Amino acid sequence: MIRIRGKTFLEVRRWAGLLMLVFISGVYGQREPQYTQYMYNIGSFNPAYVGTVENLDLTGLYRSQWIDIPGAPRTFRFGMNIPFANERHGIGFNVVSDEIGPTTSTYTNVSYSYQIRLSEETRLSFGVAAGGSFLNVDFSKGSFENPGEPILDRNNIKEFYPTVGAGLFLYQENWYVGTSVPNFLTDGLYDEAVAIVVEDKMQFNLIGGYVFDFSDNLKFKPAFLVNYIQGAPATVNISTNFLIKDMFTLGAAYRVDNSVSALAGFQISNSAFIGYSYDYNTNGLGEYNSGSHEVILKFYFGRGEGQSKKDKSKAPKGKPKQIDSPRFF
Repeated sequence: MIRIRGKTFLEVRRWAGLLMLVFISGVYGQREPQYTQYMYNIGSFNPAYVGTVENLDLTGLYRSQWIDIPGAPRTFRFGMNIPFANERHGIGFNVVSDEIGPTTSTYTNVSYSYQIRLSEETRLSFGVAAGGSFLNVDFSKGSFENPGEPILDRNNIKEFYPTVGAGLFLYQENWYVGTSVPNFLTDGLYDEAVAIVVEDKMQFNLIGGYVFDFSDNLKFKPAFLVNYIQGAPATVNISTNFLIKDMFTLGAAYRVDNSVSALAGFQISNSAFIGYSYDYNTNGLGEYNSGSHEVILKFYFGRGEGQSKKDKSKAPKGKPKQIDSPRFF
């Protein structure tokens, strides 16, 4: 996070830049990148999710926030979830690059999850993750109101900090709820100079969703994600998605006191899904930007037979479906 102290700020535009940085400094110190399609991206912030998927999957995501405002956030994420054949263990891998103004943060981690069966249909997954954060601040980008401040004597900052996180994920075929802390190692890691630019506090996440199976061709899933930073108000995300014929996804989302979003997705094949979201700010920042765009692309491996695990025992032999029935989370 960029934190403004005194009168030091990156001047990107006379008013839009000021609004952007004031907004950034007031995002409650949220260190984890912000996602609108969080329901397809759970492994990014909850390590307990990685072993709950049916097949190995790869995820690529790009988010461009607050179009038309120079220095606005840009996020890229690559993730991998690998479930083991015994359906108890799983491992995952994440790389996330987050750019805000002169600051680039690159996070990498490896996660592990272990599942226990609570009943015939209910499973509880425990997850841990370990990795690190590469911080790069380039003060040559942009101009500053007070160029004589001591922090600017350092042309750039390049540091590495370890991260350790954990999570829980409870689920059945048609619902899930999970909680996580992406990084416990926050307080006291940054030196005084870096702390002027970065304010890192522990973040807590709570996510949940339920799938209503209206018919063979229509499913409906409301979902939510709550992010809480110590000492700040919670960020509440609410979404609804319709899955039509196991191929098309249409939905809407609302980030309380922040933005509204439209979502769409398409199951290209058994092995590929693409999703898109557009956010429009409902706060004062909406007047100064053209919204935010987010694209997610997921690849699934081992689904080429045309049947999910749930359907294999029910489908007649020799008559596979063309598209697997997705779990929708």
